[in-house]
Amino acid sequence: MSLTKEPKLIAGNANMPLAKAIARRMSLHRGVSQGLVEARVERFNDGEIFVEVFDNVRGEDMFIIQSTSNPANDNLMELLIMADALRRSSAKRITAVIPYFGYARQDRRSKARTPISAKLVANMLVGTGIERVLTMDLHAAQIQGFFDIPVDNLYASPIFALDIQHHFKGELDDVLVISPDVGGVARAHELAKRINAPLAIVDKRREKAGEVSEMTVIGDVKGKKCIIVDDICDTAGTLCKAAEVILENGAAEVHSYITHGVLSAPACERITNSVMKSLVITDTIAATPEVKNTPNIRVVPTAPMFAQSILNIWNGTSVSSLFDTEMLEPIYEGMF
Repeated sequence: MSLTKEPKLIAGNANMPLAKAIARRMSLHRGVSQGLVEARVERFNDGEIFVEVFDNVRGEDMFIIQSTSNPANDNLMELLIMADALRRSSAKRITAVIPYFGYARQDRRSKARTPISAKLVANMLVGTGIERVLTMDLHAAQIQGFFDIPVDNLYASPIFALDIQHHFKGELDDVLVISPDVGGVARAHELAKRINAPLAIVDKRREKAGEVSEMTVIGDVKGKKCIIVDDICDTAGTLCKAAEVILENGAAEVHSYITHGVLSAPACERITNSVMKSLVITDTIAATPEVKNTPNIRVVPTAPMFAQSILNIWNGTSVSSLFDTEMLEPIYEGMF
């Protein structure tokens, strides 16, 4: 058991609804009121970020909840400055809870004279005194190796599996999981194994970055309720095109389950007009009004998993145990 009285949460401006939801779930789990540490995170007229923590955090186990989503640079700087403020205020330990880890797509040198920005961000986080990172569905698993501190990478697939079992109850024999590219096969296979469904792949060829010239479905999708699984949906162009190709190959209907709904313009318009019956995303990135008003987009909560993970880190117990359905079902009971 931690020597501190309780874990303390502090949040930046990136995703305040999720931070408050995590605090509520922790209150429910512990039977003790869990709020957010009082602080102000604001900007001067020239855009500089200023942080002031009002509560005493000396000797406390601190958890900073901050996705580095759009605007990625501002949210990243908020996280770094909050960590520095806590370190200089003698916090015992600082854990960065980063539901969506920005810059994760820059995890390797794809061409000459290009950066590995994910590694740079890792160095910056460690340099501010952060001692642990808790995140969800890193774009590339090797990013964990960019850090010289522990990184707990949660997975959305157990949550998606519970949602699919609820919404496709009695139809699971007709469900088929699809990876939108070869690189995502491991992620799709993990979900397919959880719901005992077959797997197919969409092979895409690019002539240049951002443009897909050809798509081919590898596997039999005829008559199936197809579920595309991926970690990030940005402009949704590739996703919507993949759905069209899958239907052209005889699928009964197409749904998508995406962990991080970046959904840059014109994603919502494309999804509204697409052949997809539904797009399910998590709340790792705060939903914009446009996302909330898109009829075929549905958001599933990650707060129960993050809340329990924070408590497990604080208590020194296993985080990976939450990947088991038997452990996850009770904390999501009644939510699907």
